[in-house]
Amino acid sequence: MMKVVIVEDELAASENLAYLLQSIDDTIEIEQVLESVTDAVAFFAQPYKASLIFMDIHLADGLSFEIFEKVEVTTPIIFTTAYDQYALKAFKVNSIDYLLKPIDEEELLEAINKFKSRTTEKGIDKHQIEGLLNLIGGSAKNYKETFLVSQRDQLIPLKTNNIAYFRIDTGIVKAVTKDNQSFVMDNKLEEIEEELDPFKFYRVNRQFIVQKDALESIKYYFNGKLIVTLTPSCEEKVVVSKAKATAFKNWVNS
Repeated sequence: MMKVVIVEDELAASENLAYLLQSIDDTIEIEQVLESVTDAVAFFAQPYKASLIFMDIHLADGLSFEIFEKVEVTTPIIFTTAYDQYALKAFKVNSIDYLLKPIDEEELLEAINKFKSRTTEKGIDKHQIEGLLNLIGGSAKNYKETFLVSQRDQLIPLKTNNIAYFRIDTGIVKAVTKDNQSFVMDNKLEEIEEELDPFKFYRVNRQFIVQKDALESIKYYFNGKLIVTLTPSCEEKVVVSKAKATAFKNWVNS
């Protein structure tokens, strides 16, 4: 029996990964699911039995790399990530395994088999993390200023600063401007997120990325969740999960 730990702040993503793992090998046991850097640091500081860790890069309260600055993790890690190809090259150079979201079952099986075939088990070291942080930190300085969008028979340069929020509407990604115009985007929401300034934009849930200037009010919801009211208004209820609530409030207050 192989025990694994999943570090993932999106419930649907962690449940899907657990389902895929047990579909591949029903002897795999999920020892723990952790949703934040804080939870992971507390867990890995104590003895645990897992021989493999699946870890998302973006967690509710920061980058998962921050975990390794606070506690030593010697267990092998497979990162789950939505980073672009340039960043993924760094994972290969640093000999770190990764799975690109959404996770494919065949690729997951390949990663599991690769882990099982290793003659020695080793975790991630300080130099590998420093290399990844330098690359991601360096590439994050050049944020998208304009999106080229189609409207009828013309292309329109849409300034990022004029976008109030991005949303998924019936499977289609749309940008809604501050003057309440809506434009269909060619990119996935995950791709758009990686190109935006994280000081100005925040991925509040799977359907929405909001600009700080578009926030009209924030209300408490049940079970520690938050309800966000946007300007221009949106007919869909914008909910921030309990796991992301603290990080979201810190972002608004920054």
